[in-house]
Order: sequence, then C-alpha cells, then structure tokens
Amino acid sequence: MQTAAFKSSNNWTAFTILSFAIAAIMMALGIYNLEASFAAKGFYAMSSVMLVHTAITLTKTLRDREEAAKFYNRLEDAKTEKLLMDINKSEAA
Repeated sequence: MQTAAFKSSNNWTAFTILSFAIAAIMMALGIYNLEASFAAKGFYAMSSVMLVHTAITLTKTLRDREEAAKFYNRLEDAKTEKLLMDINKSEAA
C-alpha cells in the first residue's frame, strides 16, 4: 500500500530557484541603494539574511514533520496488514 511520491517537475524547481535569486538580488540592491548610514544598512542586511534563513528552516521542519507522519502511517498500515494476514491464516487452519 505505498502511495506514489510527489515529485516536482524540473521546470518548477528552476522557477523557484530563479524566483529566490531574483528576490535576493532585489533585496540586496534595495539595501545597497538605501539612503541610510552604513550601520543601518548592516542591520537591514543582517535581518534580511536571518529572515531568509528562518524561512528555509521553517519550511524544512514542516516538510520533515509531514514526511515523518507519512512514514509512521506506513508502519502502522504494515503492522495492521500483517495482523490481518495472521488472523486469516489462523482461521483457515
């Protein structure tokens, strides 16, 4: 009872990578062209890097949680199927 794994297309993967790169470049250019002191630009840059880092970490954590739940459910399904097969064998005997 295994379900087909979802796999993104190569075009979708390339699109997301390109979108991320464009957003990061636009953010960097915006901070560079900001009319503020060097210290203020540094704080904006640090907060931007931290925001991107935490967004990636959050996404990975949520994905890992979902994959772990799927694995646990497959284990439970396999145990249930084995139990039912054992019951059917004992009834047939």
